[in-house]
Amino acid sequence: MTSKVSSPAEQADEVNGSDEALVGEQRRRAGDKEIRRLDRVIIRFAGDSGDGMQLTGDRFTSETASFGNDLSTLPNFPAEIRAPAGTLPGVSSFQLHFADHDILTPGDAPNVLVAMNPAALKANIADVPRGGEIIVNTDEFAKRAMAKVGYETSPLEDGSLDGYRVHPVPLTTLTIEALKDFGLSRKEAERSKNMFALGLLSWMYHRPTEGTESFLRQKFAKKPNIADANIAAFRAGWNFGETTEDFAVSYEVAPASTAFPTGTYRNISGNLALSYGLIAASRQADLPLYLGSYPITPASDILHELAKHKNFGVRTFQAEDEIAGIGAALGAAFGGSLAVTTTSGPGVALKSETIGLAVSLELPLLVVDIQRGGPSTGLPTKTEQADLLQAMYGRNGEAPVPVVAPRTPADCFDAALDAARIALTYRTPVFLLSDGYLANGSEPWRIPDVDELPDLRVQFAAGPNHELTDGTEVFWPYKRDPHTLARPWAVPGTPGLEHRIGGIEKQDGTGNISYDPANHDFMVRTRQAKIDGIEVPDLDVDDPDGARTLVLGWGSTYGPITAAVRRLRATGTPIAQAHLRHLNPFPKNLGTVLKQYDKVVVPEMNLGQLAGLVRAKYLVDARSFNQVNGMPFKAQQLAHVLQEAIND
Repeated sequence: MTSKVSSPAEQADEVNGSDEALVGEQRRRAGDKEIRRLDRVIIRFAGDSGDGMQLTGDRFTSETASFGNDLSTLPNFPAEIRAPAGTLPGVSSFQLHFADHDILTPGDAPNVLVAMNPAALKANIADVPRGGEIIVNTDEFAKRAMAKVGYETSPLEDGSLDGYRVHPVPLTTLTIEALKDFGLSRKEAERSKNMFALGLLSWMYHRPTEGTESFLRQKFAKKPNIADANIAAFRAGWNFGETTEDFAVSYEVAPASTAFPTGTYRNISGNLALSYGLIAASRQADLPLYLGSYPITPASDILHELAKHKNFGVRTFQAEDEIAGIGAALGAAFGGSLAVTTTSGPGVALKSETIGLAVSLELPLLVVDIQRGGPSTGLPTKTEQADLLQAMYGRNGEAPVPVVAPRTPADCFDAALDAARIALTYRTPVFLLSDGYLANGSEPWRIPDVDELPDLRVQFAAGPNHELTDGTEVFWPYKRDPHTLARPWAVPGTPGLEHRIGGIEKQDGTGNISYDPANHDFMVRTRQAKIDGIEVPDLDVDDPDGARTLVLGWGSTYGPITAAVRRLRATGTPIAQAHLRHLNPFPKNLGTVLKQYDKVVVPEMNLGQLAGLVRAKYLVDARSFNQVNGMPFKAQQLAHVLQEAIND
C-alpha cells in the first residue's frame, strides 16, 4: 500500500483528545441554523443486534468515503445470530472516525453516540467523553427495558447525563409516522428506524444521500414498497434535523484533499482487500485461483467475495469441514493452481496436519488465518493476534512455514500479493495472519495500476532435469533451484514427469521414500534453510530524533502504535517505531536494529508472543505490553505506556 504522507499539522489528529476534536475551525449560518467546521469526528451507532447498526454504519461510511474524507472504522457485534433483545450482550455497535486529514485509528472515544435503546446507552456511555453528544431513541426507554439492563430510574431524567449534550428523539414514533401511508405493519415500519437515524446523522454532518438511496433501491429491488419505505424514513430523518429546534448546529468535515497521493480511491475492508489481492496474485501469476474453505467467523467474507469472481478463473469450494477444505486446496496446488484456504484460529488447529503435509510436499499454498479471540471457540466476533505461535510452531516435527502479516485493512491487498510471491517462488505453504479488526474495519484504498503489480509468473517443469551416471535423462522432483532451494513444480499429466508424493520422508533429489537417518537430517535442514533464505525487505525504522526507545509492532497494532507515537512526538518526546510485515523469516537487519536501542517495547493483542520470539532469537530485553480483551488498543493508552517506558 502506498503510504499517505501527512504534514505535522495533519498528524495532529492523533495528538488531540477526542473532546478537542469538536473545536470548530470555522462557523457560518445557513438560514436559522449554524454550520460548524470540524477537522474530524468520531461517531458510534449502537443498538440491538437486530437494529441494523452495522448496515447503518456501513452506509454512513460509504457516503463519507465518496465525499473524500479519510476514515477508519470499528464494527463490534455479538457472536450470536440474534442475541437476546434489549440485553447488554446483545448490543451491536459501529464506530467511524472521519477527518479532513490523514488518520490511523477508529478513534479512542466517540464524540457522538447514537443509542437506540437503554442497553446501547449503558454499554457505551463510559466511552463518551464529557461534553459529547448523545442521540437517544426515547421510545425504547420503557420501565421494563431499563430494568433489563439495571437502570432503576431513567437516565434521561435522573441527571446522570447532565455532563453530556443529550438529544432525546422518539425515533420509533417518528419513523412509524413517516411511513403511515405505506401500508406496513407497525413491526415492519419499526425496522426502518435505523434509516431515520442515518438520515438525521447525514444531515448533521452534510453527508451525500444519493448513494444510500441507490443502495436501498438495489437491496430491495424485489420489494419496491420496502425500498420506498426505507428511503422515506431516511429522508424523514434528514428533514427532522433540518426542521427541529433541538439540533441548532450541523457540522462540516471537509474532504481530505491533501492527505492522499494522487490516484483513484475507494473505501475497502480488510477481507475485501485480501480477496482482491488473491485475485490479482492469480492474474499476475497467470494461474487459476482455487479456494478450499469452510465457513468460519471472521473469515467467511473472503469465501463469499471470491465466489463472485468466476470470470477471473476463480474456483471456490465450500467443504464439509476444515480438513476437507485444506485437503482440496493442497490437491489444487498439486494440480497447478494458486491454492488458498481461509479460516480462523480453531480451523488452523484442524488444518495443521495438512499444512505439515504441504511443507513435506513443498507445494505453494496460502493459509489465510483471520485471527479472533481464543482459545477454542473463544470470542468469534472479537479481535486478537494470538495465533502467531500457532502459525510458527503448530505442527509436528520440524515444519517451518513463512508468516506474513498485514498492518491495515487496505494493506491486506499488498500482503496477499507478497504471500503469493513467497509461496510460488519458494514452493512452500505461507501463513497470512490478518485479524478481526482488520477484516471488518475499513479505510480508503488507492486502486493500483496493473503495471504496478509484481510479476508472479512461474515456470512449470517441462521435461527431465537430471542426468544419471549412465547418461539417462530423468526427472527428479526434489532437485532444487540453487538460489531459492525450491523444487520443480510438475503439473500432473505432463509426460515423463511422473513422481511419487506423500507424507513419508523423501530421498533428496529423487523423492523416493527414505528412512535413512542422514538423508532425513539433510532434508529437515534443507527445508529450514529454504525458509531462512526467503528474501524479505529490511526493516524500516522511523526515528527522526535519535531516540533511545523503540516500539516494535506487527499486524493490526500499526494504527494505534503510530497514533501513540505521533502524540509523544508532538510533546517533544523522541521515540522510534518499527513494524514487522514478515514474522518468519524476520528481516535480516532486525537484530541490528534492536541492539541500537536501550529499550524495546512490544505491544501485542496476546500475552507476549512476538516479544518472546524476539527475546529468544536476539537476546534483547524486549518489554511486553499486552491486551486480550477482544478490542484494539487505544492510542492514548499506548502513549501513556510508552511514556512510562521512556521515563523508567
